[in-house]
Amino acid sequence: MNTTEIYLIAMAVVFTVPYLIWRLGNTQYFAPLVVVQIITGILLGPGILGKAFPEYYQFVFNPSVVLALNGVAWWAVMLFVFIAGIELDLSQAWQHKKESGITAGLALGVPLIFGAAAALVMQSGALGTGWMGIKAEGWQFTMGVAMSCAVTALPILILLMERLEILRQPIGQRILRYASLDDIAIWGVLALILMDWTRVGKQVIFLMAFALLSYVLRQLIQKLPSHDRWYMAIIWLIVCAFGADWSGLHFMVGAFLAGAVIEANWFDQQQMDMLRHHVLLVMMPVFFLSTGLRTNWDMGGYTVFLAASLLLIASVAGKLAGVHMAGKILKWQTGEASLIGWLLQTKALIMIIFANVLLDKQIITSETFTALLLMAVGSTMLTTPVVAPMLNRMKDLVYKSS
Repeated sequence: MNTTEIYLIAMAVVFTVPYLIWRLGNTQYFAPLVVVQIITGILLGPGILGKAFPEYYQFVFNPSVVLALNGVAWWAVMLFVFIAGIELDLSQAWQHKKESGITAGLALGVPLIFGAAAALVMQSGALGTGWMGIKAEGWQFTMGVAMSCAVTALPILILLMERLEILRQPIGQRILRYASLDDIAIWGVLALILMDWTRVGKQVIFLMAFALLSYVLRQLIQKLPSHDRWYMAIIWLIVCAFGADWSGLHFMVGAFLAGAVIEANWFDQQQMDMLRHHVLLVMMPVFFLSTGLRTNWDMGGYTVFLAASLLLIASVAGKLAGVHMAGKILKWQTGEASLIGWLLQTKALIMIIFANVLLDKQIITSETFTALLLMAVGSTMLTTPVVAPMLNRMKDLVYKSS
């Protein structure tokens, strides 16, 4: 078989296997399709499929096929992060700045502390060695793991709240405000971690050029017909992603920045929703496979699962503790903090994207990457089974005005 034929076999596996598991297993309640796709990517990786059927694995996922898959994955995740940046709306958070600031600050800060503690345990050797990447300073590894424990996956949170039928309710809009502020802050933390002081000149040049070109873009794009705005936006995405990667940050940071300076209301909302849907449907499954191919179990499955459990506990406990502190300060109703905290601890996509960035920059090893991936899956699978019963008991809160 030639490379094209093998590539198409890999693509067939990527799209068919998770869909059948999701549909026939009826996993929607605890594992939406996107989570099943992530799990399937892990199963198809070198640590599981590669160990069980090494000849098949080497035949299908040979270097040429993996290179082709990675090209699709890079473009998919750039588009996804770009859309997430565009859809980030801080106007509502600004209108409720005291409440939003207190909640978002504690919902981010406390799990950062818990996550940093988990990272220090990993660095201490208590769970073995080999967690920190070869190019990482100790503080970068600690902050990278802490950030992964603190992040909220805003796009997945929106999907979950839509399915729970609370997205358009006052409680759902409040949660979006908190998550949006955290989203901005956590990308700032990632940019700080990635600052390369040996290439600081390039990074200053990129940021100055980005600020200038952003102003020009914002003036120009509003004068264009709606059809041309999409082309301009895609070109802008590519330029920013290239500039960020050239400067030593990362193309995903550039993709997010490119979207963050664009207003969602410059585009037709239905078209934007369709674009996000189609990126998730057509392209992101390839990213999930590409992510799974980077997992590593050489340290031993037990040790990796132990590290993932530690990270999951730090993530969930930190998020709940932070939101409960906010609830006490703001005098929320009983049960309100638990509901909000469990929704905000959703990880999935954005954390996996961050983990890919940290692995690309060799701040973490593939073993840490695997543990973070398992933590993200566990976090997201817990959300609906925990939150759905709460909603049934708290119908008055769901419809409470903000």
